[in-house]
Parts: sequence; C-alpha cells; structure tokens
Amino acid sequence: MSSQAKIQELTAELKQHNYNYYILAQPTISDRDFDMKLKDLEKLEQAFPQYADPNSPTQQVGGDITKNFNTVPHSSRMLSLGNTYNKEELLDFDGRVAKLNGGNAYNYTAELKFDGFAIALRYANGELVQAITRGDGTQGDDVTANVKTVKNIPHQLTGDIPENIEVRGEMFIHKAAFAKLNEQRARNGEDLYKNPRNTAAGTIKLQNSAEVARRPLDGFMYQLAEHGKEELDHWDSLQRMKSYGLPVNDATRICDTIEEVWKFIEYWDIERKNLSFEIDGVVIKVNSRLQQQEMGFTSKYPRWAMSYKFETERAESKLLSISYQVGRTGAVTPVANLEPMQLLGTTVKRASLHNADFIAQLDVRVGDIVFVEKGGEIIPKIVEVDASNREAGSQPTQFTATCPECDTLLERPEGDAVFRCPNTQSCPPQVKGRIEHFIGRKAMDVASLGEGKIDVLYQSGLVHRAADLYTLVLEQLLGLSKAIVNEDTGDDRVVSFKEKTVENILEGIDQSKSQPFERVLFGLGIRFVGETVAKKLAFHFKNIDALMAADFETLNGVEEIGDVIAKSVIDYFSIAENREEIEQLKAAGLQFAVVEKELASNALDGAKIVVSGVFARFSRNELKKLIEDNGGKNVSSISKSTDFIVAGDSMGPAKKEKAEKLGVRMISEDEFAGMVG
Repeated sequence: MSSQAKIQELTAELKQHNYNYYILAQPTISDRDFDMKLKDLEKLEQAFPQYADPNSPTQQVGGDITKNFNTVPHSSRMLSLGNTYNKEELLDFDGRVAKLNGGNAYNYTAELKFDGFAIALRYANGELVQAITRGDGTQGDDVTANVKTVKNIPHQLTGDIPENIEVRGEMFIHKAAFAKLNEQRARNGEDLYKNPRNTAAGTIKLQNSAEVARRPLDGFMYQLAEHGKEELDHWDSLQRMKSYGLPVNDATRICDTIEEVWKFIEYWDIERKNLSFEIDGVVIKVNSRLQQQEMGFTSKYPRWAMSYKFETERAESKLLSISYQVGRTGAVTPVANLEPMQLLGTTVKRASLHNADFIAQLDVRVGDIVFVEKGGEIIPKIVEVDASNREAGSQPTQFTATCPECDTLLERPEGDAVFRCPNTQSCPPQVKGRIEHFIGRKAMDVASLGEGKIDVLYQSGLVHRAADLYTLVLEQLLGLSKAIVNEDTGDDRVVSFKEKTVENILEGIDQSKSQPFERVLFGLGIRFVGETVAKKLAFHFKNIDALMAADFETLNGVEEIGDVIAKSVIDYFSIAENREEIEQLKAAGLQFAVVEKELASNALDGAKIVVSGVFARFSRNELKKLIEDNGGKNVSSISKSTDFIVAGDSMGPAKKEKAEKLGVRMISEDEFAGMVG
C-alpha cells in the first residue's frame, strides 16, 4: 500500500472513531489504541505532508457538533491535552516546562482526570445562562436546558462574583448510580448501557430534558476560563470556584517537583478503585497563570499541561471457545468466549481476537488461561496467554476456512489484514449491514428504522436489499414481531410493528427520497467511499451514470481519489446485482444526480482553495460552505494548482512552508470575507 493510501485509510479510520466517540458516544477502540494510531498518522503526515488532509484528526480537538442543538462559539478554544502512559515522557514534559520558563521557578497542580465529557458553563450576574459541549473545540452544542437538570450544577452562584464568568469541567455518572440505572433497564427488558462515560455523553445529547433529569448526571469543574479582569493562578481559581458553590473535586494537590507529581499518580493508580466515579488518569498543569500564558499552545494542545493515563486493568479467565462474526464489508472477526469474570465493575464473557494474525502471534488456544484488558475501559481484549499450564494435546487454533453465516469459502486479499466472505449478495450479516448503513443518519436518515427492525424485515423475507424498502406497504408490516435476546443478560425484548410504528417507518422511507445524490452515493456502502469521498465523486461526475461509466484512469484523475478508492468503485459497479439495485432505486424516485443550486455569487469562479488553521469569525465548515456558495472549490492538499489558502491561527508549519515554496497566496479570513461580500 502506498504512503498516500495509508494516510487516507488511517485518516478515514480515525475520523470514524472520533465520530463514534464524540457524537454517538459508542467508541469501538480503546483510548490507547486510538492514541497509537494517531501517532502513526502524525509520523506519516510529517514524512509526506503533501498527502495530509487539512481536516486530519491530528489537527482536531474533538468531535463534530450535532444538528440537533444550536451551535455556539467558545470564548476561547477548548483544547485537548497531550497524553502519556509512562514516567519517561512525563519527565520529558517537565524538561520542556523548565526550558520554556527559562530557569524561573514553577510548580504544578495535579488533579484527577475524570472519565466523562467536557462542558463549558457561562454565568451572568451569578445566574447560569449557557452550557456548551466541547464540539470541535472552537464551537459546541448549546445544551443549557439539559445541564440545568443536573442536581449538583448550581443555577445561581453565591459570594462576591464578577458580572460574567465561564467555568469548564466534566460531566459523568457515579458508579453506583450507573449500576442502579442498568438494574432498572434489566427489569424493563431493555438493553444495558455499556459504561458510565458513554451513557453520560449520550444523555446530554437527548432532545427531551425530562428524560435527562431522570438520568443521574453529575459534574466537577476544573477550570476558571473567564473571570472578569482578575488573573488567578490555577490553584487559586479552583478555590475561588468552590467559594461560588461550584462542584470542585478535593483530590487536587500542589506539587513543587515532578517527583511529587509522580507520587500523586502512583497513589491514585491504586486508590482509584475506591472512588465512587471513574477516572482514567491524572492531569498535570503548570500552576502559574502568567507562566501558562508565556508557554502558550501548539495547534492542538497547551504546552503547560499534560495528561497521564493509567494502564488498563486486567483479569484472567479461561477461553471456552472461539466464534466468528461477519461485518457489513464481509470482514470476519474472531471472538473469544470466556468464563464470566469481573473487570472494572462489569461482567465480561467475550473479548475481541481481532484477526488470524493476532491469534497466531499470541498462539491463543481453546482451554488456555488468558489475560483480558478492557481497552480504554470499554472494549475487552485478550492481551496475553498463560501457556504454562496448557492442557496436553492442545492444538494451535485454525482460523475458520468458511463463513460462519453462509458457509462460503473465505478469501484474504493481498495486503488485507482480515479474511472476508466474498458472498456479498446473500450472506445475511452483510446484507443486513448494508441496509443498516443505507438508512443511517449520514446517509438516508430513516430514523424510524434500526438494527432490530431491519432484522425482522429481513427474516420475514420482505427486505433483502435497500431497494426493497421502497416497495413496502402498510399491510405487509402490521403485526410483525420478533423477540431479541440480550447476549449478556439472557433477557429478551420484543420488536413489534404496531400501526403508529409502521406509519412512521413508511413516512421516513418516503422522506428519504429527497436526500441529495451525495448522501445516496454514501448510502450505497461502497468500500472506502466515506461521506467526504462520496461528495467529491458526486460533484465531479454530477450523476450516477457518469460515475458508473468512469474507467480507472478517469476515477484516479479526480482530485484526492487514489488507486485504492478508484479500484473499489470499479469493483462495486462491476457487480450486476449492484447495478440492478441502482436502477430499482432510480425507479423508486431517489436522487441520483446533483441538483445544481443557485450560487450566492461567482466571486471565486472555480478557484481551488485550501482552508487551514483555526479561525475567529468562522468555523471551517462555514468557510467551506462560503467557498462553494460563491463558485469556488474546496481542496484538502496544497499543490501548484491551488489558487490560495484561507490561513487561520496555528496553520501547520509544513503546510505554510509548502505554500511559500510553491508561491501559493495565503489570505486571512477577513480578506476572504471581503472577497465574497
């Protein structure tokens, strides 16, 4: 795989993980694994800056904003923190702090790193007037109504307070409250929540504040971001927040040396088990506000703070069997079935074995005693095997040769890490997975359907491809039902199609016909064609017929469409069943051509423009929309054909250097605003 393809693939993967974490509150990878992949991407981008995406996860703070709340700009950026998992990197951080302070004395605050989600609270004359999520770091969602239901967040501050203050902190759910919440869901026959962090993050995005009030959210504040004209050191600001009645955790210490910080870390690495809430590390900050200001920021992190993350807890169990799961793209994933064990307060029965190479490297076998970690305190995975007491006659694990769902011989394409089932048209998990992808929020957005209902429709023989959705009628759906068993609890819930449910489903399907071409194209589920690529292909070829007729060279010539994507598109349209389904979707009335919108102006007249950096007046998405609305084209990489760059603060030095070398003009957001009026 080429360096460009590796960067594209890793960028797409990390963007999806960010979306899963920040928007869906359903992460599928541990924090540590994410950080390692992010470092790999940073190294590749440094070596090949010409292939870097300007919106790369290496340049982003958090997730996107949602469409369900008003968007509010932050008074100052809500940045992430640099992470470390070992003492050596912590000492390196201390060395950088010493150097940046030029030999002047400094000290640290050490505080617990809460495993929740970030929030900013604004108070005017002591009254809570706004609560904002982190969002993309420059703007977030206004969730004031929801935060006002949280019992330990004061609506009115006390004491001698400035006219306007802003505090930042973390929202979370206590362990006992989370356990009680799941007990109630079990009694109601509902699926259990996976962990407190996901549940807290999902709760704050609910549209019904009454439902939020029923969830046991709590919060701790850890930063006084705006406090009139008064400048307070960090420790003093924490004490001041306490005096106003804000919840501030007491487990915070002033440390005069990095060794004192390390002792604090060692203590809480053990003691965290006794806390009533989840933490995943310790945050270290230079205490002096003046020194913080002098040290400044990188494009992503403050130079005066660091997050030390604890090693994940592990437990041992016996491997009872190995089963296999099939995903939407045909990828076959092995799953370890274990003797039930307790890990971080939850019962674990299964763990990921990733792929055939992972099994071979660990030499894991049925009957082995294995050590399991909960990566990022979310996903159980086997990390080690105790082969010392392996049963006599034990045989190495042979990865399944056939699909566990349809018995088709598996294939492993060259350069691929996984085995795949090639039976794309009739392997049940692939078929259902593609339909679920098609109706997803970022594709056709049929909110009234979901995994359970798709399973019922498939099992009943009514739906075997996405096009079948558009032939459904009320009489076919009324009365359908199925009991779905929770694998963890053994409890079941019934998915039923009552009259109101059916009406909502049919209405949602009908409304999906108005989705634009780029979303329909994304919904088809072509491998490597994510949301951004689908948009580029749609606007380049204008309609599905032109796209299907394009050869490899034509596709490869489209800006930012490399060999991997071009081949995948060609392969998809070479399958007769896929072309047939597209004709059926056309007949159903879906949009397979770009509807040319009237431009606000033609001021940019086809200019190829790169947006890079952080901006005060506009978000990146707003700038990109203005470019398109005024006849310009958004491009992600700088080349000789780039007309100009809208350059904000913290533009990457590699991009700046390349722009200067190629003589590409850089303009400010104010200059750009003047160009488009």
